[in-house]
Amino acid sequence: MSNSNIQPRLTPLACLISLTFGAAMTTHAQTTETDKKATLKEIVVSASRSEQATDDLPLTIDVISAQEIEAGQMGDIRDVAKNLPNISVKRAPARFSITGKGNAVGADSNAGFSIRGQGGNRVVMLVDGVRLPRSYINGSNAYGRDSVDLGLLKQIEIVRGPTSALYGSDGLAGLVNFITLAPADLLIDTHGDKKAMGGKAWLSYSGDDQGVSAGGTVARRSGDNAEWSLTATTHHAKGMNNMGSNDAHNVDRTTPNPQSIEGESLLGKLVLRPMVGQHHVLSFEHVSKNSNTDLFSSIVKSPVALTSASSSTATAVIGEKSDAAMRRDRLTLNSRYRLDATLADNLTTVLSLQSVTAQQNGQTSLATSLSNDGLRIRRTSYEERAMQVNIQADKAMNLSQQWAQKISYGVDYASTDISSFADGSDPTPLVAFTPKKYFPDTRDSSQAIYLQSELMNGDWSLTPGVRFDQFSLDVLSQAGYFPGIAKAPGKSMSGSAVSPKMGALYRATPQWSLYSNYASGFRAPEGQQVNSALEVSTAKLLPNPDLKPEESRNIELGFRTRLDSFSLDMAVFSGKYTHLIVEKKDLGTINGMAASLSNPTLFQTVNIDSATIRGFELKGNMVWGQVLGGQLSTPFSYGQTRGSNDTTNLPLNYIDPAKLTAGLKYETASFDLRLDVNQQAEKTVEELDSVNIPKSTTLRQFVIPAATTLDFSSQWRFRKDARLNFGISNLTNQKYWNWSDVQGLASNATPSIVDAYTQPGRHINVSFAADF
Repeated sequence: MSNSNIQPRLTPLACLISLTFGAAMTTHAQTTETDKKATLKEIVVSASRSEQATDDLPLTIDVISAQEIEAGQMGDIRDVAKNLPNISVKRAPARFSITGKGNAVGADSNAGFSIRGQGGNRVVMLVDGVRLPRSYINGSNAYGRDSVDLGLLKQIEIVRGPTSALYGSDGLAGLVNFITLAPADLLIDTHGDKKAMGGKAWLSYSGDDQGVSAGGTVARRSGDNAEWSLTATTHHAKGMNNMGSNDAHNVDRTTPNPQSIEGESLLGKLVLRPMVGQHHVLSFEHVSKNSNTDLFSSIVKSPVALTSASSSTATAVIGEKSDAAMRRDRLTLNSRYRLDATLADNLTTVLSLQSVTAQQNGQTSLATSLSNDGLRIRRTSYEERAMQVNIQADKAMNLSQQWAQKISYGVDYASTDISSFADGSDPTPLVAFTPKKYFPDTRDSSQAIYLQSELMNGDWSLTPGVRFDQFSLDVLSQAGYFPGIAKAPGKSMSGSAVSPKMGALYRATPQWSLYSNYASGFRAPEGQQVNSALEVSTAKLLPNPDLKPEESRNIELGFRTRLDSFSLDMAVFSGKYTHLIVEKKDLGTINGMAASLSNPTLFQTVNIDSATIRGFELKGNMVWGQVLGGQLSTPFSYGQTRGSNDTTNLPLNYIDPAKLTAGLKYETASFDLRLDVNQQAEKTVEELDSVNIPKSTTLRQFVIPAATTLDFSSQWRFRKDARLNFGISNLTNQKYWNWSDVQGLASNATPSIVDAYTQPGRHINVSFAADF
């Protein structure tokens, strides 16, 4: 059944649009030029790899400032995505297991962004333009992409739609760029004048996980040619709360597993301007996060002692614990030179070194009849060491009296060495665990050249661009590799991709503009997808050296309006995705009979799906005017996406339901008050390719009901340099689920644990911040 047509369900949307449009037209008709207020243009760097105003871009981009992060009390990337249409972050509860059947649910915490229906490593994530590590899942181990501390940030930029024309591989669905604080951001006083020293300190509490965060930053100016800043943060929290009520210390448990989370970060920046026309920024960033979890949800209700190696380990778990540690260190030198030469006005160079290490350890207590105290130990490590180099030039010129042009062109080089190792031990009489690498040590490298031009003629802007990438996966070492059924060494591979784009912007009036954008994206296969191999019991995972890159083609049409009391951005989009990679697809057994030791079920990562994804989104703000000395406004957003598998003509299960947010905001010189209504549509069985969960004919997929929640937030500026933020989330204590967290969860399983996947109930958030 196809369900790719867009059919808005949330009836409040029509009322909201008609009300705001009507009020906006009336307000606009009554204003004069003398009434108009000057507004600062919102500047971003991610959409074109150079500074540009968002309203001059022929695409959709979201910008979240440091002020919005603070006022919204955003603690992690899940909070960033909460009110953004067609964007989500998966965070399943920590119900993973160390042994038995592979289960990585929740081990990756905030797994990463999904944009317009595609997530995971199909979204490029950057910090200051440098790629963050990819997510990785193998068996019971999972590493997410939440390796950024929001306390270090000046701004977050989210580009919707393919971005490979500028950023290469992984830009299949979009981009998220985290821009860190610069010294100059702290060396400006309230009047806009420069000062020699400045800084900021903050303390916050989040009730959804009893998290306490503290941080501080200090900056100093050294003459006219140098400045530096240093920022440090620390964070302590427990597991994410939910609305489960069963505290049993076994598989029936629906309350969160006990969890302790700690993190710290450090950001140092040195800015030098040794001569006119030169600007150098040396950055060092350190982020670490650690967690300890008691996995009560793994414990069986009636332990069964193991007496032989063939006994089931899943029925013998009487206790399970896990600890995980992640560390990311980055050193980046970003230099800009003013050339004023024939081929380039400016030259920018970026050199970055990054190291990421992650360790997950697990200890399982089995039935005590076993020797060695019945302890099964697992220790799995993952490591990336990356170097990235970019050289980019730009040139502005007049082609004629009517046409002007700005050209940006550059080269990219990236090389990442990736390795993973699994170690551990099993109690006798079980078969001894063999230390192994599920895929060989791999170097993922790419070289690219790209070109983008912006042609301007009065009210028109045209933005063509193209990028050529060569990529390769090279096996560095076979030592420790466990090739499984293949009984063969890991394979290297290489390939190339051409990614074109074309944007057009028409400024119909100073207040109204229209745009269109065609963009392509691709994602090269990863080393663990190509060479992962595993043999466990009656199942075998096969490597696949013949994987093809995933590709996307996206068309977007949109318009913007910027009236005195009303702003609106709206876009419709349609994307075609080919060669989508399905990880660890069940291929069945060789002869179709039940799986056994001699006839195992085969799994393999393959190219199989082609998909079409369509949708629309809008966001805006309506200013109603002055009320009791303050300004009253309504910020709002809405998004809806539908997708189908082009081969089967069935819906894509992973598409999130429609989401509507509408607020009422009251602002004065000293305080702000805001109430937001968040409505999430239901996910129906008609939007699934099957009523059952994967690989089952009896267990029905749990589908989430519609839900409406209320959030209150406020900020009191009791001094020019000090602010107190207070909020209450989920005011009505609504019980609800996020679709991204429950895919594959059965509604009719025994016992039912669907409440373990609920979102937090009513809770408060409080934070204090002061500038100096």
